Amino acid sequence: MRRRLIPDIVNLQAFECAARHQNFSRAAEELNLTQGAISRRIAELERQTGLNLFERIRRRVVLSDAGQRFLPEVKQLIEQSERLMIGAVAAGTMSSALRIATLPSFGAKWLVPRLHSFLTANPDIALTIESRSSPFSFAEENFDLAIHFGLATWAGAIATFLCHETVLPVSNPVLLERLNRGSVVAIEDAPLLHLTTRPKLWSDWSAHHNIPVVHAYQGIRFDQFSMITSAALAGLGAALLPTYLIEDELRSGSLVPVVDLPMSTENAYYIIRPETKRTQLSAEHFEAWLLSEVT
Repeated sequence: MRRRLIPDIVNLQAFECAARHQNFSRAAEELNLTQGAISRRIAELERQTGLNLFERIRRRVVLSDAGQRFLPEVKQLIEQSERLMIGAVAAGTMSSALRIATLPSFGAKWLVPRLHSFLTANPDIALTIESRSSPFSFAEENFDLAIHFGLATWAGAIATFLCHETVLPVSNPVLLERLNRGSVVAIEDAPLLHLTTRPKLWSDWSAHHNIPVVHAYQGIRFDQFSMITSAALAGLGAALLPTYLIEDELRSGSLVPVVDLPMSTENAYYIIRPETKRTQLSAEHFEAWLLSEVT
């Protein structure tokens, strides 16, 4: 690595602050520096990058084209540095830290409501949970474990089967009362709700149960199961939802099966761990806990 190209974070802070205010004096006030110090730090950054970051127009400074291209990545780097320090401080009194990536709906509806038992059993693990909707590089994002839906393949990682997914056609009970309750006719009469990433789900369900659904591709589309759940609760239509996402709603009766005909989808949920961290004890504990919760 060419160390001379690694920027000083204080120079980046001076640039970001001056760019945000479009004024060196205001940047100096915010950072508790002199205007001269701000100018020197930006000049040093310009020498290091070979870029002219600002245009000096009379008494004003305006971001140059190069500065405008440079600014978003500088902001991202400063934010990452801040998160790094906050995470280090938060984990300072803990024996270990664990950073987990999970699918948004799975995390909100299944994982988080069960976390108390893991935290009770492992009070010295500093836990960070973030949502990710698609595979990523463990080399670029420093996660210790991910929960993935799809196939058991992930570059540079080990996949452990967690559970299958079962979807069930459900709706608001008020809507179902207006239809033919408990009959496949209700599917034909109900507006259908769809997930944009699984446009054939209703068609697959129809074929699986040998039930013709003429309007299997028609209806409102959403990109998250959480939004489809809200739409079903609001009575906008019938939805094919994973049963793990609607445990509370089925228990309370706020959502009811249109017909009791579930279907297992072809993909499944997997625990993904990077090969480089296969011996990490805290990740092993979390994986064992996940498997016990599913069992």
